[in-house]
Order: sequence, then structure tokens, then C-alpha cells
Amino acid sequence: MKNLIFTIGLFTTLMSGTAYAQQSGVTRTDLQRHTIEAAGYETIQARIDLEPGTSVGMHSHPGEEVIYVLEGIFEYQLEGEKPVVLKAGEVLFVPAGRNHSAKNIGKVKASELATYIVRKDKPLLLFKK
Repeated sequence: MKNLIFTIGLFTTLMSGTAYAQQSGVTRTDLQRHTIEAAGYETIQARIDLEPGTSVGMHSHPGEEVIYVLEGIFEYQLEGEKPVVLKAGEVLFVPAGRNHSAKNIGKVKASELATYIVRKDKPLLLFKK
């Protein structure tokens, strides 16, 4: 039974990065994933790298996202709000289920540390149709 749970967890982890990995110029590196005390939730931490001019379209997550910009310059757009430009050392909070996008508006690679507090039974990433 433990092997089955491990296999399902590994498959989910691998698939959660697939949406980013399929997009040219975007690299996602999962750093850690842990079940937390809130029933049905987990925390996932990942490094997201975008090449210059690359963007990730409007999408949402089944929980909160806390963003810390490691390097470069990002333009974030939360649906219904004005775009926000952030550089290294600045942070952004994205409420649960809120559609948002990110774009590297600089001339060099931009990187963020994304920490998600999300439901375990839902896909991590859902692109807006």
C-alpha cells in the first residue's frame, strides 16, 4: 500500500510540472512538497525560471501562492487588477483560485520562488480557457 501511495504521489509531482515544462522558455524545478496539518492540503515549493520575453498565461491554483522574486524583472497580472512589476527581493500574494499571469519583461532570465498552499486532490495548475 505504501508503494502505491508513493507511486501516485510521484506521478502527481511529475505531472504538476508538466504544464510549465511543455511551454518553451519556462522551467519549473520542484524543491519540496509536504502534507500540512490542514486536512486535505499540502505545501509545494518550486523555482520557476522564465527566459526573456517569456510569459505564463492566465491560470489559477487550488489554494494560495506566495511569490518571492529571486532575480530579474517580472510583470504579474492578477485578473481584474492593474499589472504589477516586481524585481529581485520583492513579493506577491495570489489568493486561492485567482487567475493570474506572469511575464519576464527584462533582458535576462527571471526567477521566482513559488510557495503553494493547495488542496491535494486538485491539479496544481489550471489554465484559463
